Amino acid sequence: MTKATKGMGTRGMSRRTFFTGAAAAGAAMLPVAGHAQSALDGLLAAPRRGNWKDQFDTGGSTTVRVASNQPVFSPNTVGSMQQALETYRGIVSAGGWPMVPDQAKLQLGVVDPSVATLRQRLMVSGDLAQSAGMSPAFDSYVDAAAKRFQARHGLPDDGVVSTYTFKALNVPADIRLGQLQTNIVRLQSMSGPLGDRFVMVNVPAAAIEAVENGRVVQRHTAVVGKIDRQTPILNSKITNLNLNPYWHAPVSIVRKDIIPLMQKDPTYLAKNDIHIFAPDGSEIPPETINWNSEDATRYLFRQNPGKNNAMSSVKINFPNEHAVYMHDTPQQSLFSKLMRFESSGCVRVQNVRDLVVWLARDVPGWDRQRIEQVIATRERQDIDLSNPVPVYFTYISAWATDPSVVQFRDDIYRRDGSELLAMNDQTAPAGMAVAEEIPY
Repeated sequence: MTKATKGMGTRGMSRRTFFTGAAAAGAAMLPVAGHAQSALDGLLAAPRRGNWKDQFDTGGSTTVRVASNQPVFSPNTVGSMQQALETYRGIVSAGGWPMVPDQAKLQLGVVDPSVATLRQRLMVSGDLAQSAGMSPAFDSYVDAAAKRFQARHGLPDDGVVSTYTFKALNVPADIRLGQLQTNIVRLQSMSGPLGDRFVMVNVPAAAIEAVENGRVVQRHTAVVGKIDRQTPILNSKITNLNLNPYWHAPVSIVRKDIIPLMQKDPTYLAKNDIHIFAPDGSEIPPETINWNSEDATRYLFRQNPGKNNAMSSVKINFPNEHAVYMHDTPQQSLFSKLMRFESSGCVRVQNVRDLVVWLARDVPGWDRQRIEQVIATRERQDIDLSNPVPVYFTYISAWATDPSVVQFRDDIYRRDGSELLAMNDQTAPAGMAVAEEIPY
Protein backbone atom coordinates (compact mmCIF):
# COMPACT_ATOMS: atom_id res chain seq x y z
CA MET A 1 0.00 0.00 0.00
CA THR A 2 1.36 3.44 -0.90
CA LYS A 3 1.38 6.44 1.39
CA ALA A 4 -1.46 7.98 -0.62
CA THR A 5 -3.81 5.09 0.18
CA LYS A 6 -3.10 4.86 3.89
CA GLY A 7 -6.06 6.00 5.98
CA MET A 8 -8.68 5.34 3.34
CA GLY A 9 -9.83 2.34 5.36
CA THR A 10 -12.83 0.15 4.70
CA ARG A 11 -14.62 2.74 2.65
CA GLY A 12 -11.76 2.86 0.15
CA MET A 13 -11.89 -0.94 -0.04
CA SER A 14 -15.65 -0.97 -0.50
CA ARG A 15 -15.31 1.39 -3.43
CA ARG A 16 -12.76 -0.91 -5.02
CA THR A 17 -15.10 -3.86 -4.40
CA PHE A 18 -18.01 -1.92 -5.87
CA PHE A 19 -16.07 -1.31 -9.06
CA THR A 20 -14.77 -4.88 -9.47
CA GLY A 21 -12.15 -4.94 -12.15
CA ALA A 22 -12.34 -1.21 -12.84
CA ALA A 23 -8.86 -0.46 -11.54
CA ALA A 24 -7.31 -2.95 -13.92
CA ALA A 25 -9.29 -1.51 -16.77
CA GLY A 26 -8.16 1.97 -15.75
CA ALA A 27 -4.49 0.97 -15.75
CA ALA A 28 -4.79 -0.34 -19.27
CA MET A 29 -7.20 2.49 -20.10
CA LEU A 30 -7.26 2.52 -23.85
CA PRO A 31 -7.80 -1.19 -24.59
CA VAL A 32 -11.36 -1.13 -23.18
CA ALA A 33 -14.21 -3.20 -24.50
CA GLY A 34 -15.31 -1.95 -27.89
CA HIS A 35 -18.97 -1.56 -26.97
CA ALA A 36 -18.21 0.39 -23.79
CA GLN A 37 -15.74 2.65 -25.58
CA SER A 38 -18.25 3.26 -28.35
CA ALA A 39 -20.91 4.21 -25.80
CA LEU A 40 -18.46 6.54 -24.07
CA ASP A 41 -17.42 8.17 -27.32
CA GLY A 42 -21.06 8.70 -28.14
CA LEU A 43 -21.65 10.30 -24.75
CA LEU A 44 -18.70 12.67 -25.07
CA ALA A 45 -19.93 13.78 -28.48
CA ALA A 46 -23.59 14.07 -27.46
CA PRO A 47 -25.11 17.50 -28.21
CA ARG A 48 -26.99 17.58 -24.91
CA ARG A 49 -23.70 17.80 -23.05
CA GLY A 50 -24.13 21.44 -23.96
CA ASN A 51 -20.99 23.53 -24.02
CA TRP A 52 -19.22 21.95 -21.05
CA LYS A 53 -16.17 20.90 -23.01
CA ASP A 54 -16.17 24.14 -25.02
CA GLN A 55 -15.96 26.17 -21.80
CA PHE A 56 -12.76 24.43 -20.73
CA ASP A 57 -9.93 26.91 -20.43
CA THR A 58 -6.65 26.32 -18.62
CA GLY A 59 -6.00 30.03 -18.51
CA GLY A 60 -9.06 30.89 -16.46
CA SER A 61 -9.64 30.67 -12.74
CA THR A 62 -11.52 27.48 -12.05
CA THR A 63 -12.94 28.85 -8.82
CA VAL A 64 -14.41 31.84 -10.66
CA ARG A 65 -15.77 29.60 -13.38
CA VAL A 66 -17.52 27.39 -10.82
CA ALA A 67 -18.61 30.11 -8.40
CA SER A 68 -21.62 32.27 -9.21
CA ASN A 69 -23.55 35.15 -7.71
CA GLN A 70 -26.70 33.14 -8.31
CA PRO A 71 -28.01 31.84 -4.97
CA VAL A 72 -28.78 28.17 -4.40
CA PHE A 73 -32.37 29.31 -3.86
CA SER A 74 -32.53 30.94 -7.29
CA PRO A 75 -35.56 30.82 -9.63
CA ASN A 76 -33.17 29.28 -12.16
CA THR A 77 -31.95 26.45 -9.96
CA VAL A 78 -34.75 23.92 -10.46
CA GLY A 79 -34.65 24.37 -14.25
CA SER A 80 -30.86 24.01 -14.26
CA MET A 81 -31.16 20.92 -12.07
CA GLN A 82 -33.64 19.37 -14.50
CA GLN A 83 -31.20 19.89 -17.38
CA ALA A 84 -28.38 18.44 -15.28
CA LEU A 85 -30.57 15.43 -14.53
CA GLU A 86 -30.92 14.73 -18.24
CA THR A 87 -27.17 14.93 -18.68
CA TYR A 88 -26.54 12.53 -15.80
CA ARG A 89 -29.20 10.12 -17.09
CA GLY A 90 -27.23 10.06 -20.33
CA ILE A 91 -24.00 9.37 -18.48
CA VAL A 92 -25.61 6.52 -16.56
CA SER A 93 -27.22 4.98 -19.63
CA ALA A 94 -23.83 5.04 -21.40
CA GLY A 95 -22.25 3.04 -18.59
CA GLY A 96 -21.16 5.79 -16.21
CA TRP A 97 -17.54 6.77 -15.69
CA PRO A 98 -14.47 4.69 -14.82
CA MET A 99 -13.06 4.40 -11.32
CA VAL A 100 -9.74 6.20 -11.00
CA PRO A 101 -7.14 3.96 -9.31
CA ASP A 102 -6.23 5.52 -5.97
CA GLN A 103 -2.90 3.83 -5.33
CA ALA A 104 -0.88 7.04 -5.67
CA LYS A 105 -1.38 10.78 -5.34
CA LEU A 106 -1.71 12.47 -8.73
CA GLN A 107 -0.61 16.02 -9.41
CA LEU A 108 1.05 18.28 -11.94
CA GLY A 109 4.13 16.61 -13.44
CA VAL A 110 3.22 13.02 -12.57
CA VAL A 111 3.32 10.46 -15.38
CA ASP A 112 1.26 7.37 -14.56
CA PRO A 113 -1.18 5.09 -16.42
CA SER A 114 -3.95 6.11 -13.98
CA VAL A 115 -3.76 9.70 -15.28
CA ALA A 116 -5.30 8.46 -18.53
CA THR A 117 -8.21 7.04 -16.50
CA LEU A 118 -8.47 10.36 -14.67
CA ARG A 119 -8.66 12.18 -18.00
CA GLN A 120 -11.51 9.96 -19.15
CA ARG A 121 -13.34 10.43 -15.84
CA LEU A 122 -13.03 14.22 -16.07
CA MET A 123 -14.14 14.21 -19.70
CA VAL A 124 -17.34 12.33 -18.89
CA SER A 125 -18.30 14.83 -16.18
CA GLY A 126 -17.47 17.79 -18.44
CA ASP A 127 -14.48 19.07 -16.51
CA LEU A 128 -11.94 18.27 -19.25
CA ALA A 129 -12.19 18.83 -23.00
CA GLN A 130 -12.08 15.68 -25.10
CA SER A 131 -9.47 17.40 -27.24
CA ALA A 132 -7.06 17.27 -24.26
CA GLY A 133 -6.24 13.68 -25.30
CA MET A 134 -5.48 10.52 -23.33
CA SER A 135 -1.84 11.01 -22.33
CA PRO A 136 -0.65 9.41 -19.04
CA ALA A 137 0.99 12.76 -18.16
CA PHE A 138 -0.67 15.02 -15.56
CA ASP A 139 -0.27 18.27 -17.50
CA SER A 140 -1.72 21.75 -17.15
CA TYR A 141 -4.96 20.68 -18.84
CA VAL A 142 -5.55 17.93 -16.28
CA ASP A 143 -4.49 20.28 -13.49
CA ALA A 144 -7.11 22.87 -14.48
CA ALA A 145 -9.78 20.18 -14.92
CA ALA A 146 -8.99 18.64 -11.52
CA LYS A 147 -9.28 22.09 -9.91
CA ARG A 148 -12.64 22.64 -11.57
CA PHE A 149 -13.85 19.24 -10.34
CA GLN A 150 -12.62 19.97 -6.82
CA ALA A 151 -14.33 23.36 -6.74
CA ARG A 152 -17.62 21.75 -7.82
CA HIS A 153 -17.34 19.29 -4.94
CA GLY A 154 -16.42 21.76 -2.22
CA LEU A 155 -12.83 20.51 -2.02
CA PRO A 156 -9.65 22.62 -1.89
CA ASP A 157 -9.04 23.40 -5.57
CA ASP A 158 -5.30 22.78 -5.51
CA GLY A 159 -5.22 20.26 -8.38
CA VAL A 160 -3.76 17.55 -6.13
CA VAL A 161 -5.77 14.35 -6.49
CA SER A 162 -5.55 12.50 -3.18
CA THR A 163 -7.87 10.92 -0.60
CA TYR A 164 -11.00 13.09 -0.70
CA THR A 165 -10.73 13.88 -4.40
CA PHE A 166 -10.45 10.16 -5.16
CA LYS A 167 -13.53 9.54 -3.04
CA ALA A 168 -15.52 12.18 -4.91
CA LEU A 169 -14.29 10.99 -8.31
CA ASN A 170 -15.23 7.39 -7.58
CA VAL A 171 -18.83 7.89 -6.52
CA PRO A 172 -20.71 5.99 -9.27
CA ALA A 173 -22.67 8.04 -11.80
CA ASP A 174 -25.98 6.39 -10.86
CA ILE A 175 -25.45 7.37 -7.21
CA ARG A 176 -24.80 10.97 -8.26
CA LEU A 177 -27.95 10.86 -10.38
CA GLY A 178 -29.91 9.72 -7.34
CA GLN A 179 -28.39 12.53 -5.28
CA LEU A 180 -29.56 15.06 -7.86
CA GLN A 181 -33.07 13.57 -7.83
CA THR A 182 -33.23 13.73 -4.04
CA ASN A 183 -32.10 17.33 -3.93
CA ILE A 184 -34.35 18.62 -6.68
CA VAL A 185 -37.28 17.64 -4.46
CA ARG A 186 -35.76 19.63 -1.59
CA LEU A 187 -35.24 22.63 -3.85
CA GLN A 188 -38.79 22.47 -5.22
CA SER A 189 -40.07 22.72 -1.64
CA MET A 190 -38.31 26.12 -1.38
CA SER A 191 -39.56 27.50 -4.69
CA GLY A 192 -41.95 30.09 -3.21
CA PRO A 193 -41.22 33.75 -2.31
CA LEU A 194 -38.33 33.88 0.13
CA GLY A 195 -38.00 37.64 0.55
CA ASP A 196 -36.00 40.41 -1.11
CA ARG A 197 -33.28 39.88 1.49
CA PHE A 198 -32.61 36.57 3.21
CA VAL A 199 -29.90 34.41 4.72
CA MET A 200 -29.49 30.76 3.71
CA VAL A 201 -27.44 28.29 5.74
CA ASN A 202 -26.61 25.16 3.73
CA VAL A 203 -25.60 22.50 6.24
CA PRO A 204 -23.83 19.96 3.94
CA ALA A 205 -21.81 22.76 2.35
CA ALA A 206 -21.10 24.34 5.76
CA ALA A 207 -21.71 27.64 3.98
CA ILE A 208 -23.92 30.70 4.24
CA GLU A 209 -25.36 32.99 1.55
CA ALA A 210 -26.67 36.50 2.21
CA VAL A 211 -29.03 37.16 -0.70
CA GLU A 212 -30.46 40.46 -1.89
CA ASN A 213 -32.62 41.07 -4.96
CA GLY A 214 -31.85 37.63 -6.35
CA ARG A 215 -28.06 37.89 -6.01
CA VAL A 216 -25.57 36.61 -3.45
CA VAL A 217 -24.03 39.70 -1.85
CA GLN A 218 -22.02 37.85 0.80
CA ARG A 219 -20.78 34.29 1.24
CA HIS A 220 -19.52 32.98 4.56
CA THR A 221 -17.81 29.79 5.57
CA ALA A 222 -19.63 28.11 8.46
CA VAL A 223 -19.11 25.49 11.12
CA VAL A 224 -22.24 23.38 11.68
CA GLY A 225 -23.40 20.53 13.90
CA LYS A 226 -21.69 17.20 14.45
CA ILE A 227 -23.35 14.00 13.28
CA ASP A 228 -24.61 13.32 16.80
CA ARG A 229 -25.60 16.99 17.39
CA GLN A 230 -27.08 17.96 14.08
CA THR A 231 -27.93 21.48 12.95
CA PRO A 232 -31.70 21.44 12.42
CA ILE A 233 -33.66 22.39 9.30
CA LEU A 234 -35.75 25.50 9.98
CA ASN A 235 -37.31 28.67 8.61
CA SER A 236 -37.38 31.79 10.76
CA LYS A 237 -36.58 35.52 10.80
CA ILE A 238 -33.53 37.21 12.28
CA THR A 239 -34.90 39.73 14.76
CA ASN A 240 -32.11 40.63 17.12
CA LEU A 241 -28.30 40.90 17.36
CA ASN A 242 -26.32 40.70 20.58
CA LEU A 243 -22.94 42.42 20.70
CA ASN A 244 -20.59 41.03 23.36
CA PRO A 245 -23.19 38.46 24.43
CA TYR A 246 -23.34 36.29 27.50
CA TRP A 247 -23.32 32.59 26.69
CA HIS A 248 -25.79 30.38 28.53
CA ALA A 249 -24.98 26.69 28.34
CA PRO A 250 -27.98 24.50 27.49
CA VAL A 251 -28.60 21.49 29.72
CA SER A 252 -27.41 19.14 26.96
CA ILE A 253 -23.95 20.78 26.95
CA VAL A 254 -23.82 20.83 30.75
CA ARG A 255 -24.52 17.10 30.76
CA LYS A 256 -22.40 16.03 27.77
CA ASP A 257 -19.48 18.42 28.05
CA ILE A 258 -19.18 20.55 31.17
CA ILE A 259 -19.61 17.74 33.70
CA PRO A 260 -16.94 15.52 32.02
CA LEU A 261 -14.62 18.51 31.64
CA MET A 262 -14.97 19.42 35.32
CA GLN A 263 -14.29 15.81 36.29
CA LYS A 264 -11.06 16.05 34.32
CA ASP A 265 -10.08 19.61 35.32
CA PRO A 266 -11.86 21.25 38.28
CA THR A 267 -10.50 24.66 37.22
CA TYR A 268 -12.14 24.53 33.75
CA LEU A 269 -15.01 26.92 34.61
CA ALA A 270 -12.73 29.47 36.24
CA LYS A 271 -10.32 29.39 33.31
CA ASN A 272 -13.18 30.11 30.90
CA ASP A 273 -14.98 32.72 33.04
CA ILE A 274 -18.12 30.58 33.36
CA HIS A 275 -20.28 31.17 36.44
CA ILE A 276 -23.02 29.03 37.98
CA PHE A 277 -26.32 30.49 39.19
CA ALA A 278 -29.18 29.00 41.20
CA PRO A 279 -32.84 29.66 40.21
CA ASP A 280 -32.98 32.50 42.77
CA GLY A 281 -30.04 34.28 41.07
CA SER A 282 -27.42 33.49 43.67
CA GLU A 283 -24.01 32.35 42.44
CA ILE A 284 -23.01 28.77 43.24
CA PRO A 285 -19.33 27.95 43.90
CA PRO A 286 -18.22 25.10 41.59
CA GLU A 287 -16.65 23.17 44.49
CA THR A 288 -20.07 22.76 46.15
CA ILE A 289 -21.40 20.71 43.20
CA ASN A 290 -21.05 16.93 42.99
CA TRP A 291 -19.49 16.57 39.52
CA ASN A 292 -19.91 12.80 39.62
CA SER A 293 -23.68 13.24 39.46
CA GLU A 294 -26.29 15.16 37.43
CA ASP A 295 -26.47 17.81 40.16
CA ALA A 296 -25.04 20.48 37.85
CA THR A 297 -27.94 20.23 35.38
CA ARG A 298 -30.18 22.02 37.92
CA TYR A 299 -28.27 25.28 37.55
CA LEU A 300 -27.68 28.05 35.00
CA PHE A 301 -24.18 28.24 33.50
CA ARG A 302 -23.29 31.68 32.13
CA GLN A 303 -20.09 32.76 30.45
CA ASN A 304 -19.22 36.45 30.61
CA PRO A 305 -18.34 38.50 27.50
CA GLY A 306 -14.65 38.40 26.69
CA LYS A 307 -11.96 36.78 24.59
CA ASN A 308 -12.89 33.26 25.73
CA ASN A 309 -16.63 33.65 25.25
CA ALA A 310 -18.09 30.83 23.15
CA MET A 311 -19.81 33.35 20.87
CA SER A 312 -16.89 35.78 20.90
CA SER A 313 -18.24 39.13 19.71
CA VAL A 314 -21.69 38.51 18.20
CA LYS A 315 -24.82 36.38 18.51
CA ILE A 316 -27.51 36.41 15.78
CA ASN A 317 -30.98 35.54 17.11
CA PHE A 318 -34.10 34.17 15.42
CA PRO A 319 -37.03 32.41 17.11
CA ASN A 320 -36.99 28.63 16.75
CA GLU A 321 -37.97 25.57 18.76
CA HIS A 322 -34.45 24.15 18.65
CA ALA A 323 -32.86 27.03 20.59
CA VAL A 324 -30.12 27.39 17.97
CA TYR A 325 -28.55 30.60 16.71
CA MET A 326 -25.65 31.90 14.62
CA HIS A 327 -22.57 33.40 16.20
CA ASP A 328 -18.92 34.38 16.12
CA THR A 329 -16.32 32.07 17.66
CA PRO A 330 -12.89 32.36 19.26
CA GLN A 331 -11.92 29.12 17.42
CA GLN A 332 -11.22 30.75 14.06
CA SER A 333 -8.93 27.91 12.96
CA LEU A 334 -11.95 25.65 12.45
CA PHE A 335 -12.98 27.63 9.37
CA SER A 336 -9.90 26.43 7.52
CA LYS A 337 -10.80 22.76 7.99
CA LEU A 338 -12.21 20.75 5.10
CA MET A 339 -14.79 19.02 7.31
CA ARG A 340 -16.46 21.76 9.35
CA PHE A 341 -18.94 19.70 11.35
CA GLU A 342 -17.82 20.55 14.87
CA SER A 343 -20.62 22.33 16.75
CA SER A 344 -23.47 21.23 18.99
CA GLY A 345 -26.06 22.43 16.46
CA CYS A 346 -25.58 26.18 16.35
CA VAL A 347 -23.82 27.78 13.38
CA ARG A 348 -20.51 29.63 13.64
CA VAL A 349 -19.95 32.26 10.96
CA GLN A 350 -16.61 33.32 9.52
CA ASN A 351 -16.29 37.10 9.04
CA VAL A 352 -19.52 37.40 10.98
CA ARG A 353 -19.19 41.18 11.43
CA ASP A 354 -19.67 41.69 7.68
CA LEU A 355 -22.96 39.81 7.98
CA VAL A 356 -23.98 41.76 11.08
CA VAL A 357 -23.37 45.09 9.34
CA TRP A 358 -25.53 43.93 6.41
CA LEU A 359 -28.31 42.77 8.74
CA ALA A 360 -28.30 45.98 10.79
CA ARG A 361 -28.00 48.45 7.93
CA ASP A 362 -31.62 49.72 8.26
CA VAL A 363 -31.30 50.38 11.99
CA PRO A 364 -30.43 54.06 12.58
CA GLY A 365 -27.12 54.63 14.33
CA TRP A 366 -25.72 51.15 13.76
CA ASP A 367 -23.15 51.43 11.01
CA ARG A 368 -19.88 49.49 10.86
CA GLN A 369 -17.94 52.03 12.89
CA ARG A 370 -20.45 52.01 15.77
CA ILE A 371 -20.66 48.22 15.82
CA GLU A 372 -16.87 47.89 15.97
CA GLN A 373 -16.65 50.51 18.73
CA VAL A 374 -19.19 48.68 20.89
CA ILE A 375 -17.51 45.31 20.36
CA ALA A 376 -14.20 46.84 21.46
CA THR A 377 -15.72 47.86 24.83
CA ARG A 378 -16.64 44.23 25.70
CA GLU A 379 -19.93 45.59 27.06
CA ARG A 380 -23.22 43.90 26.22
CA GLN A 381 -25.47 45.76 23.72
CA ASP A 382 -28.45 44.61 21.65
CA ILE A 383 -29.63 45.65 18.21
CA ASP A 384 -33.28 45.02 17.35
CA LEU A 385 -33.75 44.83 13.58
CA SER A 386 -36.29 47.27 12.14
CA ASN A 387 -36.95 44.82 9.30
CA PRO A 388 -36.46 41.20 10.38
CA VAL A 389 -34.54 39.20 7.77
CA PRO A 390 -35.74 35.69 6.80
CA VAL A 391 -33.29 32.89 7.53
CA TYR A 392 -33.42 29.36 6.15
CA PHE A 393 -31.43 26.41 7.47
CA THR A 394 -31.48 23.81 4.72
CA TYR A 395 -29.90 20.54 3.61
CA ILE A 396 -28.89 20.79 -0.07
CA SER A 397 -26.06 18.45 -1.02
CA ALA A 398 -26.38 18.84 -4.81
CA TRP A 399 -27.49 21.79 -6.91
CA ALA A 400 -26.91 23.64 -10.17
CA THR A 401 -27.59 27.31 -10.82
CA ASP A 402 -26.03 26.65 -14.24
CA PRO A 403 -26.71 23.22 -15.83
CA SER A 404 -23.07 22.96 -16.90
CA VAL A 405 -21.78 23.43 -13.34
CA VAL A 406 -23.26 20.80 -11.03
CA GLN A 407 -22.26 21.17 -7.39
CA PHE A 408 -22.01 18.25 -4.96
CA ARG A 409 -21.25 18.24 -1.24
CA ASP A 410 -20.60 15.70 1.50
CA ASP A 411 -23.81 14.04 2.72
CA ILE A 412 -22.62 14.53 6.29
CA TYR A 413 -25.86 13.42 7.99
CA ARG A 414 -26.44 10.41 5.68
CA ARG A 415 -29.77 11.65 4.30
CA ASP A 416 -29.24 10.99 0.58
CA GLY A 417 -29.55 7.23 0.54
CA SER A 418 -25.98 5.99 -0.03
CA GLU A 419 -22.97 5.66 2.22
CA LEU A 420 -20.79 6.47 -0.80
CA LEU A 421 -22.04 10.07 -0.61
CA ALA A 422 -20.67 10.56 2.89
CA MET A 423 -17.07 11.61 2.27
CA ASN A 424 -16.46 12.02 5.99
CA ASP A 425 -15.72 8.83 7.92
CA GLN A 426 -17.11 10.40 11.10
CA THR A 427 -19.98 8.46 12.67
CA ALA A 428 -22.19 9.17 15.65
CA PRO A 429 -20.28 7.65 18.59
CA ALA A 430 -21.93 5.34 21.11
CA GLY A 431 -20.03 7.05 23.91
CA MET A 432 -18.30 10.41 23.49
CA ALA A 433 -14.72 10.86 24.60
CA VAL A 434 -14.04 13.71 26.97
CA ALA A 435 -13.48 16.88 24.96
CA GLU A 436 -10.78 19.44 25.61
CA GLU A 437 -13.20 22.20 24.63
CA ILE A 438 -16.96 22.55 24.49
CA PRO A 439 -18.27 22.18 20.89
CA TYR A 440 -20.56 25.22 21.13
